Amino acid sequence: MRDAVIVEAVRTPVGKRNGGLSGVHPADLSAHVLASLAARSGLDPVLVDDVVWGCVSQSGEQTFDIARTAVLAAGWPESVPGTTVDRQCGSSQQAVHFAAAGLVAGHYDVVVAGGIESMSRVPMGSSRGDQDPMGPQFMARYGGVSPNQGIGAEMIASRWGLSRTQLDEFALRSHERAATAQDEGRFDAQIAPVDAPEGKVSRDEGIRRGGSVEALAGLKTPFQADGVVSAGNASQISDGSAALLMMTSEKAAELGMTPIVRVHSVALAADDPVIMLTAPIPATKKVLQRSGLRLDEIGVFEVNEAFASVPLAWLADIGADEKVLNPVGGAIALGHPLGASGARIMTTMVHHMRDNGIRYGLQTMCEGGGQANATILELL
Repeated sequence: MRDAVIVEAVRTPVGKRNGGLSGVHPADLSAHVLASLAARSGLDPVLVDDVVWGCVSQSGEQTFDIARTAVLAAGWPESVPGTTVDRQCGSSQQAVHFAAAGLVAGHYDVVVAGGIESMSRVPMGSSRGDQDPMGPQFMARYGGVSPNQGIGAEMIASRWGLSRTQLDEFALRSHERAATAQDEGRFDAQIAPVDAPEGKVSRDEGIRRGGSVEALAGLKTPFQADGVVSAGNASQISDGSAALLMMTSEKAAELGMTPIVRVHSVALAADDPVIMLTAPIPATKKVLQRSGLRLDEIGVFEVNEAFASVPLAWLADIGADEKVLNPVGGAIALGHPLGASGARIMTTMVHHMRDNGIRYGLQTMCEGGGQANATILELL
């Protein structure tokens, strides 16, 4: 039986919009994590069968199959191909799924999955320009309502009865957990510092300390005048890249590499594209059923904090232990570089599982169009 294991996982620090990483071309930022992955693992890049790379805004500097450009920018052999994937915010988590499937099917022996998003240099939505991507038939089906993630987050808060205070308290917890993790050096092993034009960037830039519910309550709610979603309880616009080196157990043994985790189970789900952000709930149920594992066997959950209402609604429906949900913070504190987020989250989860001896971890995230990926990893 062929399998898919992860033998190394690395990420850049997550940069704030117009922050320390904004001066780095996204192909070069991608190349940096590829080079770091090879250096840390001792991999000869000539062995890589493919680089599967997530990227959402495939516009400007992120066009022309940035996966292949990154391979060449990293100095890897010209024989190494690359392909770029768009499943919106889940693009690089989907890259992991494609890589795992290719390993199990025998299409690959060694593959890299990851992603990139430089939201400072290629703004969100820039790939559509002034065009409407929905088209008349979609709009007719959904009553002329064009999907908007912020409105979707407000709809979730209303449907699940989530208050502004609950959302703001969750956001503060994200920052507090991320700050504690950063201060304790728990991100250090997963981060490859970047030599940027303005100086070395070695730490995540979005973490805020000393916030309060009162301060967050004063922020505007841009999506709904009397709403509950604000910039303070939503993910940050960010720059970053992350990569995971994957192969079969047999290949790892041949190369003398030690797997960290194996890809245990994967699932996809889709839901209402207007509310858009609810699919992590059915995706989680589906992957648990497929895995044969119980909820209480999962030692860490990573649910992307696109908006605080997303993981809070997920918690309400799934019934997981809040203490093991995003234990080192999430996108509200660390940032959400769209096409890189799935790989960034997985890199963080892989290291957290290894550091704490956690056997099973589950990751899921909401995605444009009302979709979600879910992945269960098993520590080896």
